[in-house]
Order: sequence, then C-alpha cells, then structure tokens
Amino acid sequence: MTFSFKFLSGAVLACLLGAPAQAQGLRLPPTAGAASTVTGTATSDFIVAVVNSAPITNAEVQREVLRVQQQYAAQRRSPPELQRLTAETLERLINQKVLLQFAFDTGIKAEDTAVDLAAQSIAAQNQLTLAQLYQQVAADGLSAGQFRAQLRDQILLQRLRERDLEPRVRVTDLDIDAYLQAQQNTQDLSKLDINLAQVLIAVPESATGEQVQALQEKARKVLERARAGDDFATLVRDFSDPTAQANGGQLGLRSADRYPDSFVEATRQLAPGEVANLVRSLAGFHILKVVEKVNVGLPAMSVTQSHTRHILLRPSAQLSEAQARARLLDFKKQLQAGQADFAALAREHSQDGSAAQGGDLGWASPGMFVPEFESVMNQLAPGEVSEPLLSRFGLHLVQLLERRQAKLSQAEQRESVRALLREKKLAEAMQTWTQEMRGRAYVELRDAPL
Repeated sequence: MTFSFKFLSGAVLACLLGAPAQAQGLRLPPTAGAASTVTGTATSDFIVAVVNSAPITNAEVQREVLRVQQQYAAQRRSPPELQRLTAETLERLINQKVLLQFAFDTGIKAEDTAVDLAAQSIAAQNQLTLAQLYQQVAADGLSAGQFRAQLRDQILLQRLRERDLEPRVRVTDLDIDAYLQAQQNTQDLSKLDINLAQVLIAVPESATGEQVQALQEKARKVLERARAGDDFATLVRDFSDPTAQANGGQLGLRSADRYPDSFVEATRQLAPGEVANLVRSLAGFHILKVVEKVNVGLPAMSVTQSHTRHILLRPSAQLSEAQARARLLDFKKQLQAGQADFAALAREHSQDGSAAQGGDLGWASPGMFVPEFESVMNQLAPGEVSEPLLSRFGLHLVQLLERRQAKLSQAEQRESVRALLREKKLAEAMQTWTQEMRGRAYVELRDAPL
C-alpha cells in the first residue's frame, strides 16, 4: 500500500515542489493541490552521487524506483523501462537534494510539530490511527524515522516554494481570456468530448433513386419535429432503424475524434440541445442532436456540492485527543438514540466559528475543505453522521445534510481557470529555477563498486 501525501500538485511535483496545503478554517485556497511523496534520507549502501557534500545512495534510489513502480501498478499503467526509470529517479533526487540544501542554508525549517501534524493528516486521509499508519509504513519497508524524514523534506520544499516561487507567479485576467479563447477555438478533437443522439433513417444498398428521395423526405420531416421540440427519444423509438434505438439513440460521451468526421463537422458549432442539419452516410440519413459537449481544457460547468455541519473539539492540555474522541463518540450515540439534536450539541460544545449556526458549514464545492475532512464527507449518505475524524484542526463529528448539482457561475469558472494557469506557470517557473540551482551546485556521479 502506498500512501498519498496530499500536499504536492502533480504538475509541480515533476519539478520536485508542490502546493502547500494552507487553510483558513477548514477551507483551502483554489490552488491547493493533489498529492505525492518525496524521498527520504540515505540508507547504508554504496554512494551513486554526491550533491555538494550530501550523498545519495543506491538504496535510496532503488527505494524510490520501487515506490514509482507501485504507483504505476496502482494506476494499471506500465512503468518506463527500468534503466530509464532509474536514471530519471536519480536525476530527480539530485535536484531535490539541491533544493533541500538551499532551503536549509537559507533558514527554512520544518519543526517536529509540523511533521507530527503531517503524519496525523495522512493517517486521517487513509482512515488509520497514527499507530496503524506507522505499522503500514513499516510493512512497505520504511522505518518511522525514514517516513518522518520524507515528511520533513516535503514540508521544507513546500515552504521553499511558498517563499521563493509563489510570489513571482501572477495570472492576469488577460491570461484567462486568452486561455478561454484558445480552448474554444481549438481544432484538436482529442480535447473535445461529445455525446450525440441520432435518429437513423436507414437506406438499403439496393434502394432506387425514388426510394432514396422518399427516405430523405421522411428524414427531413423527423428533423423538423426534432427542431420543433418533440421528445427526441420518442422520435428515435418511432422512426429510427432498430439497430440505432438503444439508449434513446444516444451514442455516448466520447472524444470527438472517435466519431465520424461528418458527425463532428455537422455539430461543431452547435450547443447542447441543438439539432444538426441532415447527415448522409452509407447507412442512411442521420438526424443528430447534441446531448453533451465538454471541452476537456475548460473547467467543469457544474460540480457536486455538499451541505454539511460539524462539531469540532480541539485537543489541548485540558482535553486529550482520546478524551475528545470519546466525547464525540458519546455525542454520536446520543444522536443515534434520538436523545440529542446535532445543532444543539454544536452550539453548546463545538470549538469552531460555525457553532453559533449549529455547526452549519453551508454548501461547499470540491476542494473547499481540507482533504482529510472532505474524504470522510464524500463517503457519507445524506443524514449520516461520521465517526470522529482527525484533521489538522482537531477532531470533528460530521453530518452530511444533502447534496446537489450546482452550475458554476462565470466567475467561478474563471477562478478555476486561474488556478489551472497558476499551477502551469508555477511548474514552468520551478523547472527554470531548478535548472539554475542545479547549475550552481557541485554534482559528482559515481559508478557502482566492483
């Protein structure tokens, strides 16, 4: 089992740095990213590289290679050829070592309390206790000390990015406008997903000219009814060839380059709900309706939102983590027995700003809460109350009230694009900066001993 350390963004991880998971309350900024791991300290083995005065051992490289291979396996993808993967891994470790040394030399620190909090966060994300997390890490071949060293390195890299890189990156409204325009004008069909529904008026191969003309006239009448607003599924049932009636005539959401060119050309300028001009093929006449159209380079038009409330207890000298957990379990037992009201318990006991509202957190879109909270919330059914959940803010008892599909406003879509462009610019800036830092460092590669 490999763990996701929900700190680094995938794009920037390629350059060894990731987005810090800072939070205000429970909410994360739009740039909070997804996760990966960072390699740990060297183990006793022969040295394959020296970065300034810091060694990188073969054992360290092989451990990281194994981790990457496990990630590929989990995603059911084939990893690169071993020699290439090993070379890429060593290069990445060298770059990481350069940045870690720079962070240390310029005064960036990662306190034990920050490492503790990171470990607790990972345990919560994976629904494990801290002890269970360390047991699983040991089963994966890492000691607790090595695992904590990995976390410490990750925190240092996050803080380095936050201090030296993020202030340099700006995304303007002009950047957003240009991106949106480019995506809307893209000719790359692999970036456009469409779902079409069709009524097929089949034309037999042996049809005479008069028969073809009669079938074309029939198709035109069906087209008129479709454009007049008649139920398309009913038109499919009543007029379409039996071979094309499944799923109400819908062909399914797929990349546009997997549709016939004539279908794509006829629907290219249409919005969902619109019906194209007749399309003629060897099979017959097609009445095509655009059911859905998704440009994969653009932000989603709608998201699933969750309405939750919670009770938060913060462990302290007066209230241990075990005591807070026991208290929340007692609250849950009272709720299940109908002996208490969630809102009343939140007003009386919750140590969060939402207590006055009965713990109500309102409607939230994906990414607005910290990962450990959101992961548990997403598994709840409406009305269900969670087990006590540990996050970086304390222990929570969470109740999901309801879910809904919400259409994003134009402003929200633009903010999604802003976050996407920011990550892209950060990755590009990181790549350039890492190359500059690498150029100033002393790097010695060593052959394996005979």
